[in-house]
Amino acid sequence: MKKLFFIFSVLSIILFACSDAKKDKDTSTEGNTTDTTMNKQANMEMPDSATMMKNWQAYMTPGNMQKMMAKSDGTWEADITMWMDPNTPAQKSTGEVVNKMIMNGLYQESSHSGQMMGQAFSGLSITGFDNHLQQFVSTWIDNMGSGIMVMKGPWDEATKTITLTGTMVDPTTKGNVDVKETIQFVDDNSQVFEMFMKTPDGKEVKTMHIDYKRKK
Repeated sequence: MKKLFFIFSVLSIILFACSDAKKDKDTSTEGNTTDTTMNKQANMEMPDSATMMKNWQAYMTPGNMQKMMAKSDGTWEADITMWMDPNTPAQKSTGEVVNKMIMNGLYQESSHSGQMMGQAFSGLSITGFDNHLQQFVSTWIDNMGSGIMVMKGPWDEATKTITLTGTMVDPTTKGNVDVKETIQFVDDNSQVFEMFMKTPDGKEVKTMHIDYKRKK
């Protein structure tokens, strides 16, 4: 009930603001056929209040994808393999991840800890499924940099895999690098994470592989 009251209140403000904006626009652009036509077109495309409320309710309600993420709640052990360069030996390490759903089951917060290049490593990701965009969105921060990485991508039911793409800042060159991540849900207790980056010549190379096992 509180949610519905909140939605009604906000929608009332939106509709009131739209009404005032239209009046101001009509007054300031009187005689301007182009602006008037654009206003009419925008008004025609605007859904009615009932549809707006229905859309918003759907946007804020956890669905099947959120329920799937929730199955990963708990503590996981990570077996990590990294390649700083395709031509150099792989670096091995271990870590731990604690997953928990937050915000009424809409997002999953994942706290990562371990070792990287001989240093203590900690990272935090927030992952959600955008009900309107029908894709996953993930943010990532860690103690090895001061940036925030944002990635988006679809779910593939056939392979049980999320594929995320985005960009990150290369801390050594200060330039942007194209990044791809895949998370395969092998079963309820096993997941495989892989990370790829593009080299300056456009070649995609694997930089990380992580086998996750649910901690018993």
